[in-house]
Amino acid sequence: MSRNHARFIPGEEVATVTEWDFGAVDQSSVRFAAKLKAQAEAEEQAKEDGVRQAGYSEGYAAGYAQGHAQATLEGQRQINEYIDTQGKEAAANFAALFESARAQLAESEQVMAQGVLELACELARQVLRHELSTNPNALQPVIREALGVLAVDSKAAVVRLHPLDLEVLAEVLRQEFSGLALTLLPDANVARGGCLVESAGTVVDGTVEKRWQRALASLGFDSPWEPSDVIA
Repeated sequence: MSRNHARFIPGEEVATVTEWDFGAVDQSSVRFAAKLKAQAEAEEQAKEDGVRQAGYSEGYAAGYAQGHAQATLEGQRQINEYIDTQGKEAAANFAALFESARAQLAESEQVMAQGVLELACELARQVLRHELSTNPNALQPVIREALGVLAVDSKAAVVRLHPLDLEVLAEVLRQEFSGLALTLLPDANVARGGCLVESAGTVVDGTVEKRWQRALASLGFDSPWEPSDVIA
């Protein structure tokens, strides 16, 4: 039969006392706790960083919007100021320059048109001279028109022609106007290709010079049939 008993050690029997260190009962628990702490700190830091970044972004956006609005207003102010001062002056200068250029262009066009018309007249003069000198029959329609204008009631008319034209056209005219008392007179003062037709005191000037003058007048141009080559 066993007997339980407690034995107390008297103080005088205790020689030395050593402090007992329990140490870490479970190292994995410690590491897990540390990990949780670190994760919690990281999450807290991330939240702080997110709040800080959000605040920065909002501040940047607000600052950008304000700066853009101020820059727009300043730009508009400068534009308005330019329009009110230098813009008006530049517009006036440009308008004056444009008007000057337009006037110069109009003047150049007028000079060019005048030159072209003069050249055309000279060419026409040369062609007509050649035609009248080689084809006296070209005068026949002119005489016919002149007699038609006079509406010869007296049945008599006098036609003055250059002698060379008269030589060619005399017989032709007498045959065509056989019903008229037609008097054909040579006149050296009448240039070739022209005529003077008179009836009952009325004269139709069918000279080349007169017809040329009328033709050019319809174009608003004036140039004599025989321009003077002598300069006084």
